[in-house]
Amino acid sequence: MVGVGGQGIVLASDILGDVALALGLDVKKTDTLGMAQRGGSVTSHLRMGKKVWSPLISPKEADILLAFEKLEAARWVNYIRPEGTVIINNLAIPPLSISLGTQKYPADRDILASFKQRTTRIHLVDGSKESGSLGDIRTLNIFMLGFLSMLIPIKIDQDTWKQCIARRLPEKVLGLNMRAFEKGREVAASVNL
Repeated sequence: MVGVGGQGIVLASDILGDVALALGLDVKKTDTLGMAQRGGSVTSHLRMGKKVWSPLISPKEADILLAFEKLEAARWVNYIRPEGTVIINNLAIPPLSISLGTQKYPADRDILASFKQRTTRIHLVDGSKESGSLGDIRTLNIFMLGFLSMLIPIKIDQDTWKQCIARRLPEKVLGLNMRAFEKGREVAASVNL
């Protein structure tokens, strides 16, 4: 999972780890928070399986890349394995170098072309728009988990996901986040998977 600070990447990866543990899988996870409080890059490597020795995913080995921001997706393109799955939130948050005009934000066609060289399983979703329409953009991470839940190659029932989400979120925001999770699943179901 990749994105920028404030998008809830660490929480989303914690929930995914909880889901894997609930299934009896071994899980290893590590997060990198580069200047996250200032809008910097945030990455979370998460591996799950019968036995996992290391949390780090090597280039060309990620089964799924879940990107909360387009430029961060492009930065991590070399990690997706051939025919892996890429889920990209259709959101551009220009870093300082672009804001200062020293560089240009890549065009969507260029970002998508970099992935098309590696896989045909690319999903550009309007996660920010969808979560915003629910009343709070901060539900983006849970919306993205809902979308992911429909694509993950391991069979996981919806109740397991919801129980793990409920353990990590306070009661006052739980209802809204559950709607975001369900909306993510609905959007994923409506695309040609």
